[in-house]
Amino acid sequence: MEWKAQNKTHQILTAAEKGGYGVVAPIAYNIECIIAFVRAAERKRSPLILQFFPWAITFSDGLLIHAAAHAARSASVPIAIHLDHAQDEELIRMAADALPFDSIMVDMSHHEMDENLAKTAELVRYCHERQITTEAEPGRIEGGEDGIADTADLEGALTTEEQVARFVATGIDFLAPAVGNVHGEYGAEGPRLDWERLEMVRRECAKNDVRVVLHGTNSFPEDVMKRCIKGGVSKVNVNKLVLDDYLVHLQKEAPKMSLTAAMEKSVADIQRLVEWQMDVCGSSGRA
Repeated sequence: MEWKAQNKTHQILTAAEKGGYGVVAPIAYNIECIIAFVRAAERKRSPLILQFFPWAITFSDGLLIHAAAHAARSASVPIAIHLDHAQDEELIRMAADALPFDSIMVDMSHHEMDENLAKTAELVRYCHERQITTEAEPGRIEGGEDGIADTADLEGALTTEEQVARFVATGIDFLAPAVGNVHGEYGAEGPRLDWERLEMVRRECAKNDVRVVLHGTNSFPEDVMKRCIKGGVSKVNVNKLVLDDYLVHLQKEAPKMSLTAAMEKSVADIQRLVEWQMDVCGSSGRA
């Protein structure tokens, strides 16, 4: 598919895999997030994948996505716009048709495997027809996030070699494996990842020109993050990891400040942590 060479997410992650670094992919909830993410990318001269949960589409009637796309087009570094954990089939089709996404995660993990695969293949075709690259999740990463179905009622499962092959066969471009990572918080022991399983995923994906994505990075120490990237991860989803200071600010400082001052402090707090993760993931200076 020649169009993929012009797809922004595909370009960014192909360069990351070749360069041996990871690209930070934070979740935006508001205009402060968008401004902070883009400023961090500009300051660090880093590529960026700016992500939204489906909630942002319904909450803002798509306005936040258009704002992010405008910021991406105006930036001097490569920035892609991605829809993360899209679980509603009609919303995926609407987003592919009407909103400026470069890539969409087709997340059918709330279905049993055969149905998951069938729905994924159908929606991947739909997105590809509109020159949008796709991501999917084999295995089952336990837990839930904002507006995303919790898989607690389904058995968590680590990604197998067979699952990698079956998901790759749907035509996906990026794969987010379950290798011991979870959505949400880790216990006192922190993340305990299956490094051999990650290596298997990397090996099988490389055979099919598919990039590896890391989900569930809350509270990841720097050494664990770096080992994941060394293990072949190109796209690094981050959420609370880069919003911790901002959330503390909202609770403790913002109520005592003027609205404009509180917003400016919000951007600074978010930008600082995103810049930190760009350094950790090795993408600083790569744009």
